[in-house]
Amino acid sequence: MLVEQIWTANAYRNFNYLIACEETGEALAVDPLDHRKCLAVARDRGWEITQILNTHEHGDHTGGNRAMIAATGARLLAHANARGAIPGIDRGLAAGDAIRIGKTVELEALDTPGHTMSHVCVLSHSATPALFCGDTLFNAGAGNCHNGGHPAELYDTFANQFASLPDDVLVYPGHDYIANNLGFTLAREPDNGAARELLEQVACQDPNEALVSTLAMEKEINTFFRLQSPTVIARLREEFPDLPDDPDTRTVFLKLRELRNTW
Repeated sequence: MLVEQIWTANAYRNFNYLIACEETGEALAVDPLDHRKCLAVARDRGWEITQILNTHEHGDHTGGNRAMIAATGARLLAHANARGAIPGIDRGLAAGDAIRIGKTVELEALDTPGHTMSHVCVLSHSATPALFCGDTLFNAGAGNCHNGGHPAELYDTFANQFASLPDDVLVYPGHDYIANNLGFTLAREPDNGAARELLEQVACQDPNEALVSTLAMEKEINTFFRLQSPTVIARLREEFPDLPDDPDTRTVFLKLRELRNTW
């Protein structure tokens, strides 16, 4: 499996992706908002874009669909329940569906509600597995729930799906928010040395050569995985004095998401 992470350099700090079969050169474009950059990369690599995947219905992820389809004739894939929000879906996806690219690449669709209720992530079945996670999981952060999502479902996605994936899974998010998210981690857990060290490393990184994290790394530096940290809970109690002495992880997650909304 070949992966190209494409930095759009727009105000929303979007990443687009091409996932290609090394044998046939067929490629899938993930959320190709900057269709010109995606087409240029595919042309340079000698790849043919035959499929488009929208992780969810927001315009900064679907805005390149029409031009990309016009240029390539690619089939459009998205969550089965997004048909009313994303025009022209050719294949509606449900949890467990397989997406094949050429002869050598297979992705598994994950139904991952929270940021929106019609959000899919895809997990590669490859020697080094990779998660293309849209706006559900970010480097050191979690998606917001402002525009059609629900925090409780986002917690369920983290707790019941992401937390059980192998530690070596590579994380490919829809945006570059890593520096700001690490700032939030350190505001909640100032003794997190791994987060502090990583912030020093990526604070001035070139997003064209962005760090690719793993789930193992996220579990160390992403507050939304660190729901049993004594420091996180103690700092949270400063903001929410009525927090129980031994809060459950769902409560901690929801309070963190609430704080992040205005941080």
